[in-house]
Amino acid sequence: MCPGVDALLEQARAGLRRLTPHETVDAVRKGALLVDTRSEAQRREQGELPGAIVIERTVLEWRLDPASAWHIPEATGYDRMIVVVCRQGYSSSLAAASLQALGLRRATDMIGGVQAWQQAGLPMSDRPADVRY
Repeated sequence: MCPGVDALLEQARAGLRRLTPHETVDAVRKGALLVDTRSEAQRREQGELPGAIVIERTVLEWRLDPASAWHIPEATGYDRMIVVVCRQGYSSSLAAASLQALGLRRATDMIGGVQAWQQAGLPMSDRPADVRY
């Protein structure tokens, strides 16, 4: 029998020190990179996160691995803290675990995703998203 997605998620989260929305704000203030992996439709529905860089899940590892020829300028080293955010905090856990497997040991995600951010009463951005392809 296959372990299934719940077991995969549990395994991914076992290696993360996940952040609350307020801890995420503090981490970004201290230099963490906030990465939003939500689809365009989800961002249109929920709004944009202030200070986030939008990177589609399909290219996330290539954009954040400092050794990749396709990395973004903000991917400055393997010790940079990266907080991945999605809609509800599920796929972001899998993405953060994948980044840790690349050597980005301080990669993590935000508990509850943008939904939790909004429930915490944190502000959304009124600026266009910083989308990286």
